[in-house]
Amino acid sequence: MLAIVLQAKQGMDWTAFLPLILLFVVFYFFFIRPQTKRQKEEKSFQENINKGTRIVTTSGIHGKVAEIMEDGIIIETMAGKIKFEKSSISRELSIARYPENAPAKK
Repeated sequence: MLAIVLQAKQGMDWTAFLPLILLFVVFYFFFIRPQTKRQKEEKSFQENINKGTRIVTTSGIHGKVAEIMEDGIIIETMAGKIKFEKSSISRELSIARYPENAPAKK
């Protein structure tokens, strides 16, 4: 009888894992999921970039897309033209900052 009671007490207590599971869920919804969403948005932006778009690179260089090529993008900055890989384009500058980038209203 004592052996059965000891085996029952040595069994896994699933409630001990509940805080660990809850911590993983919180990390997923607050850190992992938003990061993957940002990465997907950035990737689609890089694929659909157009000539004349004002952008910011991952290194913080601001410029305007002058030419799009197969192996990269040429960006026109205040210092001249620089060639970058598409993957180094981080985001588009806001329309509030540069209203001339706003789509024309009909």
